[in-house]
Amino acid sequence: MKTLLVLAMVGLLAALLGERYMALRQRACGSRELKPKRLPNCHLIKGIENGAEDIEILPNGLAFISAGLKFPGLKSFAPDKRGELLLMDLNEENPRPIELRISRGFDLASLNPHGISVYIDKDDTVYLFVVNHPHYKATVEIFRFVEDDNSLVHLKTITHDLLPSVNDIVALSPDSFYAANDYYFREQILKFLEMFLGLNWANVVYYSPKEVKEVAGGFYFAGGIGISPDGKHVYVSDSMSHSIHVFEKHANFSLSPLKTLQLDSIVDNISIDPYTEDIWIGGHPNGMKLIFYDPENPPGSEVIRIQNILSEKPTVTQVYVDDGSIIQGSSCAAVYDGHLFIGTVFHRLLHCHLDSSSGKGQNNQN
Repeated sequence: MKTLLVLAMVGLLAALLGERYMALRQRACGSRELKPKRLPNCHLIKGIENGAEDIEILPNGLAFISAGLKFPGLKSFAPDKRGELLLMDLNEENPRPIELRISRGFDLASLNPHGISVYIDKDDTVYLFVVNHPHYKATVEIFRFVEDDNSLVHLKTITHDLLPSVNDIVALSPDSFYAANDYYFREQILKFLEMFLGLNWANVVYYSPKEVKEVAGGFYFAGGIGISPDGKHVYVSDSMSHSIHVFEKHANFSLSPLKTLQLDSIVDNISIDPYTEDIWIGGHPNGMKLIFYDPENPPGSEVIRIQNILSEKPTVTQVYVDDGSIIQGSSCAAVYDGHLFIGTVFHRLLHCHLDSSSGKGQNNQN
């Protein structure tokens, strides 16, 4: 009798593990294969070999880039090299990145930058907010940008119990922000269980020196966050649920859900064109290839453009697709003056010249 009970328990456990694996594979788009859909005028930016996970562009065309992210479970082509914060002038004909100098007192050796955001104050002071993972922990670093000598002055490091696993960030003032937590837990083993069991516990948190609170929850993996140019709406990408959530922002910084746009891709960082209000997203066509890296069958890249997201029928366009032969693991897509920049978790940065037809064509992702 005891033997039968043990066998039954083992069988149930095996069935549970099998079901959870298949569910994870489905969420990770493990069977998804896309044909390349490339743009005609693209080239890789020299000087970026180990990722450009996020890009933030100032109105004057200066772009901040977070590079060299080390993320548990993902590939790194330079595991022993620290991360970098780069600056690139997009007004140049062939823009090249330079590393920003950081003021003394900041632990540069442990820099491991993830999502970034920019806030421009009334006096035109530029603040750069950086999600950092020193020793695989989660902090938010706030810098002041000094354009005259391409440097950053470190102002403060923020940690909090409600910021256990920050992935991306939206700056709201010189010292407040929204943060997207991709996991509820801090510890890696608990994060694995959270993902494997399909717990929708990821959230968005509002932080200020006077108040810290959860403002949205129920996400499987909150991988990106953005805010509309008028500051009235906040967009959150639930990467592993393949969806973009739209929220109304209130005066007390609480958020009310308005709609959810379902997509097919593992959507990552969100960038909003300040002129057209179009949403540009870097995505992962097949997450299993991202997790189980094979140089012979590398993860691909995908760029999605969403127009009129607040309307009843937003236009969703697959702008770019690559099978990994050019660019692997796209995490962001940002536009400036007719140019598209596609960043990646651990690979290269692709620069494409857009034309009037870019973004037209397919109104789906397949």
